[in-house]
Amino acid sequence: MAVSLFDQFMSPSYLGIPLLALALTLPWILYPSPSSRWLNNRLLALQGWSINQFTRQILLPLNLPGHKWALILTSLMAFLLTLNILGLLPYTFTPTTQLSMNLALAFPLWLATVLIGLRNQPTAALGHLLPEGTPTPLIPILVVIETISLLIRPLALGVRLTANLTAGHLLMQLTSTAAFVLLPMMPSVAALTAVLLLMLTLLEVAVAMIQAYVFVLLLSLYLQENV
Repeated sequence: MAVSLFDQFMSPSYLGIPLLALALTLPWILYPSPSSRWLNNRLLALQGWSINQFTRQILLPLNLPGHKWALILTSLMAFLLTLNILGLLPYTFTPTTQLSMNLALAFPLWLATVLIGLRNQPTAALGHLLPEGTPTPLIPILVVIETISLLIRPLALGVRLTANLTAGHLLMQLTSTAAFVLLPMMPSVAALTAVLLLMLTLLEVAVAMIQAYVFVLLLSLYLQENV
């Protein structure tokens, strides 16, 4: 039973060919392409309004040089949001439950923000490792602590996204299995379990949206520190 619970997180393959690349590229097909007409349909209008609102919200705390990251952050938000929500559908695979993929997204972007800070303002970037007014005996300890906290940021980004989505998928599978097992024995309890499953599904949709937003928001905060 313990093995079957985690089978849903295995990378899918067909005839020995991994399908992870297909799972990553397929969501982009779902987005309608913008047209050159002045008036678009409701779906395109809603898509454009959502992207504009998110871009405005995510760039609000950033300085003007950080606005160059608008396309990267908005695209990453749409990408993660689509993968997270599509992963809630039956018989689908969620690539964002793989820690390796989340780290592959988090580490290069975090490293880019650090390198930007070291290039543009090296004094201020290195000054984050030592808070102002630190007593002299504590300077070596605080430098080590701040360095570790800086290096652990991409790991925290990847683990946070992976853990939240994995826990939600496991809870949904356990609840649905309980409802299926209890149906012939105790239909009333099975109905209550099905209602719980529905509420849990709605919660997981919210978690999928929130985690995608938190991932991009933390990246924008790391960028703000270095621009």
